[in-house]
Amino acid sequence: MKQILPPLLLVLILVSLWQLYVSWSGIRQTILPGPFRVIEALVNFWDVISENLIYTLVEATLGFTIALAIGFLFAVLLDYSPVLRRAVYPLLVASQTIPIVAIAPLLIIWFGYDIVPKIIVVWLVCFFPIVVAGVDGFASTDRDTTRLFKSLQASTWQIFWKLRLPSALPFIFSGIRIAITYAVAGAVLGEYVGAEKGLGIFIQRSKNSFRNDLIFAAVLVIAVASILLFLLVTVIQHRTMPWYYRQQAGGKKAGNNKK
Repeated sequence: MKQILPPLLLVLILVSLWQLYVSWSGIRQTILPGPFRVIEALVNFWDVISENLIYTLVEATLGFTIALAIGFLFAVLLDYSPVLRRAVYPLLVASQTIPIVAIAPLLIIWFGYDIVPKIIVVWLVCFFPIVVAGVDGFASTDRDTTRLFKSLQASTWQIFWKLRLPSALPFIFSGIRIAITYAVAGAVLGEYVGAEKGLGIFIQRSKNSFRNDLIFAAVLVIAVASILLFLLVTVIQHRTMPWYYRQQAGGKKAGNNKK
């Protein structure tokens, strides 16, 4: 409740202010629909929105899964090869200066309007935070503990599996949480440039029809889907790293006892 209540109250306050402004200002609903109008549009068009949502989630899931697999392997390679890291890492950072909105139309031209260019857009969006988090995580491995493993004749695989990977997991999951929130937005961006199905093309068609209430409804669905995916990753992180949270809880208890 301590974690949920503050943001929930803030959202309720913002929505209330939004509704009061729409009611008191007399602004036209076609320009700025109120929250009740948005919810009504969401309910009335839920069949169409849910169908497009499923298509968008498939694109986001496939693109994110590919980015996670390739990004993790890439982070391992950069960690084990300092030469490769010095050569590739600056280029990887520089690639993030290229706006995805400029690349997406090219992908549509090259690969058509099917699901492939959207998956590539999601992969491009999610790849960077996963790689950077993985590289930083592996670099955070304690050197003294690594020397201890080597003195005990541990193999390279044992050092990686028993030491380096557990040390890097908190960093890797931080990158995953960032990437998963970008995944749905990346899929929508790819659809907005050109698609046959998905929330992106739904938003574009709603804009052309001057249905701002449907645009707000689609944005609400995108936000909720991103939050749920973020929470899913958080649950998986807790299940994967129980030792990490036990250490954190023990550290907090020790700090409270000192106080």
